[in-house]
Amino acid sequence: MNEIIIVKPEKCIGCNACVRTCPAPEANITRKLDDGRFITSVNPDRCIACGECIKTCTHGARDYIDDTEDAMTAVLRDEKPIIVVMPEIKAAYPTKWKGILDWFRSKGCVLYDVSFGADICTWAHLRALENSRIGNVITQPCSAVVRYIELYQPKLLTNLSPIHSPVSCSVKYIKEYQRRDNPIAVLSACIAKKTEFSETGLVDYSITFKKLMEYFDRNDIRIATNPVDDYEYKFDDVQGALGSIYSRPCGMRDNLLEHSPELAIAHSEGVNRVYRDLETYAKMPENKHPQIYDVMSCEFGCNMGPASDSDQTPFDIMLTMRQVEREAEDRRKTSTSVFRGTEDKLFRRFDEELNFNDFVRSYKPSKPTVMPSDAQLEPIFQELGKDTDDKRCLDCNACGYRSCREMATAIFRGLNSTDNCIVHAKEVLEQGLGNAAPEKLGSIADDCRKLAEQLTEKTDAISESIEAIDASSAATGERAVMVTDLLRNVVAFCNGNPVMDEDSVRQLVGILETTMYSLDGFDENVSETGKSTELIGGALGDIKGALASLNETLGQLS
Repeated sequence: MNEIIIVKPEKCIGCNACVRTCPAPEANITRKLDDGRFITSVNPDRCIACGECIKTCTHGARDYIDDTEDAMTAVLRDEKPIIVVMPEIKAAYPTKWKGILDWFRSKGCVLYDVSFGADICTWAHLRALENSRIGNVITQPCSAVVRYIELYQPKLLTNLSPIHSPVSCSVKYIKEYQRRDNPIAVLSACIAKKTEFSETGLVDYSITFKKLMEYFDRNDIRIATNPVDDYEYKFDDVQGALGSIYSRPCGMRDNLLEHSPELAIAHSEGVNRVYRDLETYAKMPENKHPQIYDVMSCEFGCNMGPASDSDQTPFDIMLTMRQVEREAEDRRKTSTSVFRGTEDKLFRRFDEELNFNDFVRSYKPSKPTVMPSDAQLEPIFQELGKDTDDKRCLDCNACGYRSCREMATAIFRGLNSTDNCIVHAKEVLEQGLGNAAPEKLGSIADDCRKLAEQLTEKTDAISESIEAIDASSAATGERAVMVTDLLRNVVAFCNGNPVMDEDSVRQLVGILETTMYSLDGFDENVSETGKSTELIGGALGDIKGALASLNETLGQLS
């Protein structure tokens, strides 16, 4: 699988948020760099491209690759690709979706509505159920779910619907029944569709809303606006009917129930639910499975897919989709088109014109990675210091995994390291300090007291000399007073902490860093401010040396 989700290493801070939100247990590889930072990269062969990590990362460290640039080059070269438009464009851009489509049409592109392919998808499922061609099935319009099942739950491929997704049904219809051989570009809010297009070979370009709008902005292309209450558009073939609502959660379920209300249909949406539900589904006996299990990786469906780039709220989108549904229902009742106003007659046309087998696909199962045994995980638990059952079940999730066992499994597979366990790292630090504390900290305290005495002498010398500095340099005088106060803070701190513990050392280091920063350039500033500058310069040099010695002494703790 080609790389889709990408990482910008310079922006990754190793917070593990991407690992925590990712439903694919082998998609992330966390490594410790030479500078001590942790960076999490992506394994494209085990990534399902759901895009959840991109939405979760607040540091801009993750992005994705689509085909927008190549597709736009084809458009501008007058290759006239067919633009197949997903219905979520209406929810993402309620005032611009027609303007976007008009722009493509102005470049000579042919436009097709995926909602029509969704109607075909509904028809094919109903006919398959009626003729017992399928049993209890998991729906597959969501490419991320399909990829997950192929990689991590291949036993469920027997349940995964063999009928193409709405967009692939559209493309099959265009190629097989309209006899068009133009390049195909799909416009959607989905990153994972690129995996589907790679497997089926039906689509040439995956254009996402986000990358398209970035292209428009970058090239100063202005898009016309349209009324928000008009959802009909003159595509080059008919606009879809109730398939228009497929992009919302349970859209496929509602289409199926419209024709067959007795169907037993369950549903799950969102990465925090659907993939765990699929794990449960895989463990259940077949007789407990619903007839239809309608699933989506995105909580709010395709309408708020990871590449939607929309400023619409879930409530805005629900309102839009309700209006889209009403418009589709009205069109079914009043249309004077070949469908004569009812979707049943549309399905009769499908019965007469379409071959069911043209809309069936196959899948590419992947051999699951073998789970390590308890014996194989034992050395890793020991290295992590998890030598009791309680320690092995802390499950703090700081590493990004749901449990200590999942983290140990990731380490076993080479996807992570023991250094990335915060509990283990904390214990190592505490143990290192604990073993050296009585003797080392006592020695450090003695060194600090001796250096404090030296600082006291030099600080007093500076204080006396400051009084003789030419008063004409007010800035230098203020800087001198600040330096003196900081040095006195160092002295006071050392005298007030005869026995240094770890927290005391950290505080002292902070004071030293501030002091050293203030000293930088001070000796240069006072070099021409009066008769006492030579004395001050010498004292500052001695103090810098003393502070350097103190920092070196404190470094013994690391």
